[in-house]
Amino acid sequence: MIEFAGWEMPLHYGSQIDEHHAVRRDAGVFDTSHMLALDVEGAGARAFLRHALANDVARLQRPGSALYSCLLAEDGGILDDLMAYLLDEARFRLVVNAATALPDLAWLERLQGAAAVELRPRRDLAMLAVQGPRARDKFRAALPELASGAGAFVAPTGYTGEDGLELLLPAGQAPQAWQRLLAAGVRPCGLGARDTLRLEAGLNLYGQDMDAGVTPFECGLAWTVALEGARDFVGRRALLGRHARFQRLGLVLESGGGVLRSHCPVRSAHGEGVVTSGSFSPTMQKSIALARLPGAAGPCERAQVELRGKRLDARIVKPPFVRRGKVLV
Repeated sequence: MIEFAGWEMPLHYGSQIDEHHAVRRDAGVFDTSHMLALDVEGAGARAFLRHALANDVARLQRPGSALYSCLLAEDGGILDDLMAYLLDEARFRLVVNAATALPDLAWLERLQGAAAVELRPRRDLAMLAVQGPRARDKFRAALPELASGAGAFVAPTGYTGEDGLELLLPAGQAPQAWQRLLAAGVRPCGLGARDTLRLEAGLNLYGQDMDAGVTPFECGLAWTVALEGARDFVGRRALLGRHARFQRLGLVLESGGGVLRSHCPVRSAHGEGVVTSGSFSPTMQKSIALARLPGAAGPCERAQVELRGKRLDARIVKPPFVRRGKVLV
């Protein structure tokens, strides 16, 4: 167990590697109750979120549909990344990161002004993420009464690069749901496997791969910014006038000698960069990383990473590294 954003969290339940492989090959469950569900309710909810988020919730038309977005500062820096779900025309649910939950709420309250919306933190809810190629089948076997979404919020989203779902339910019901999932053969997984899975999937971690000093265009999230039309969202003007200083690419270590970690300097033919997230990939059996590199750098080129005084050879790739159990680089 380790401290994480004010919560006591499991690093692993015995073997981080076995938990990683369980999600890639079968099914695993993560307790993600540290993340905050924040309901945005009222007649002005859609208009408010169209202004507050870089992605456009107008794209959400059916109840239950989801959208990934960044929450931006006025200068275009990323305050957080989040999921937005449409519950009905006057209700949306945001799920935000644990470490940024309180600042996010304060920022949204500041933007709220006189808008006809209520911001309601749902600290009464727990959140479980069931992930893997057999996740849905085992979820239905373990919790058939919840498989239709009745009495719970079930979303086909996740942070592993595999199929699966995320379940929000009253906190008091979570322990029994957890035990029933384990009885159905779903493996409990901790933060360690969550990190290697999301890294293989090329998914950013807030505070490492992005933060308030980085724009979506500098960390591989340009696709989450909806610039079409005249919608005036927070950070739009800054993004249109701000030049991207670097880009996000992946690295695969070609030589032995260590495991890539955040803050390792990178040297490419086009200039210097830095590793933002790095680890050993259990699926690929190689060290991999996400890195900020010069804009001219591209996949298939070579780079060198400085690690403990040594320069190690690496190949530049375009993430993701692994999705749905398949190596892509």
